[in-house]
Amino acid sequence: LKKALRREIKLLSRIREEAATIIDTSSLTPHQLRKLIIEFYLKKGPKEMTVNLVSFGYKYGIPLESDLLFDVRFLPNPYFIEKLKPLPGTSEKVKKFVLSQRDTGEFFDKLYPLLNHIIPLYKKEGKSYLTIGIGCTGGRHRSPAIVQEIGETLKKQKLEITVTHRDLDHLS
Repeated sequence: LKKALRREIKLLSRIREEAATIIDTSSLTPHQLRKLIIEFYLKKGPKEMTVNLVSFGYKYGIPLESDLLFDVRFLPNPYFIEKLKPLPGTSEKVKKFVLSQRDTGEFFDKLYPLLNHIIPLYKKEGKSYLTIGIGCTGGRHRSPAIVQEIGETLKKQKLEITVTHRDLDHLS
């Protein structure tokens, strides 16, 4: 089996190099995959570059389709606060906690200038999709809160944005 997998990887590597989009389907449900395919391929009109924001948990592996990865495990973890532990990072209470941290503000102060610099360069290079992975330990609290905020900010810049919370439903 290992030999067959190595052969398959070798045979497909040329196709992978030419691919405009690579989707790692190993952790997607059929519904998530359908949504991604619809978002990627069924939109009408001239295609702008889409920025895909993916929150994830490092303990479940990094999203292989990521072009850029950012680790937010340096932020205080709501998991250890009893009233926040059961809530997802998309809830207002968890978002408020994560976004109110001084280090979160400093992270954004450095991240947004970087993204504002490199996104136009990726567009200029002809890239159709840019996938940015934001990870924390379990992908349930910090990274979803950060991804939501980045998505809202980038949408204000008239960028086409998709948001996926890959590991939000995992129970730690």
